[in-house]
Amino acid sequence: MSEKLQKVLARAGVGSRREMEGYIQADRVSVNGAVAKLGDRLDDPSALVRVDGHAVQLNAPSESVCRVLAYNKPEGELCTRSDPEGRRTVFDRLPKLKDARWVAVGRLDANTSGLMLFTTDGELANRLMHPSRQVQREYMVRVFGDVNEDMVKNLVHGVELDDGVARFEDVVYAGGEGMNHTFYVVITEGRNREVRRLWETQGVTVSRLKRVRYGDIYLEKDLPRGGWREMDLKEVNYLREMVEMKPESQTVITPEDQKRKKSRQKIRRAVRRYEERIDSNDKPKKTRQARRGNGPAAGPKGGSPKKGNQRSGAPRGKGKPRTRK
Repeated sequence: MSEKLQKVLARAGVGSRREMEGYIQADRVSVNGAVAKLGDRLDDPSALVRVDGHAVQLNAPSESVCRVLAYNKPEGELCTRSDPEGRRTVFDRLPKLKDARWVAVGRLDANTSGLMLFTTDGELANRLMHPSRQVQREYMVRVFGDVNEDMVKNLVHGVELDDGVARFEDVVYAGGEGMNHTFYVVITEGRNREVRRLWETQGVTVSRLKRVRYGDIYLEKDLPRGGWREMDLKEVNYLREMVEMKPESQTVITPEDQKRKKSRQKIRRAVRRYEERIDSNDKPKKTRQARRGNGPAAGPKGGSPKKGNQRSGAPRGKGKPRTRK
């Protein structure tokens, strides 16, 4: 049975289906030496498919094991595979793969931190991102400015943005002092800077934004910034069931891995070593004299998703009512 070329490439982990459509339109994909066109289907599973001149190992639907990572993105990292200016990207810290690649489930802008999901299954990533699936994303947001009940009602009922009407599914006030207020908000789309733009329509500025939930996957408090954890089979199948995909029967996580999944000290040490290595690359190297101690040395400066309504970040405050649609 033939399948659309972008779907086959997504399953092989080259990227999401939407990304592969862009690759095909840009003439970056070939099949048996012929440049592919959008809408082409792959009838021969043994065909030689190349992306940017590199051969792609195609997987049958039952051959590849779906893997998913939860990553705690720090502010300042870019959601791109490489940056011409050499800035850090979210892919820099992820574990290396031999016959697959990590596909980001959506994006967060450079100034936004928090939960990101990565998977080796491009079809899963595509379905989770698609607006028709209505997958909830929850953010902790701190805004600067006066916020009243009418403004919150506007955001829940819907306001006009440049790319159409948008709204929050839920808004919960979590306290604040002076002109700074913290809210938890829920959206079901992944438009560019949607949360920030919604608040800007009410004349207030977002000073901090952090994603704390994707579907029912919560950002764990003990997962450090820049740290990741691999999801177990139950969590992977929760995501697949949510977007109407067949459950997985295999996982790369061994029983020993499950016993050690709470060993956050190892993750923290790895994150710290990465930070020190990056910082040291930006510093001048020590001279031989400095290394011998004869002069000044230049160097760097010294589990499973939570249940219920638990949240990561500031606790809910009192004084402003919870508003729902």
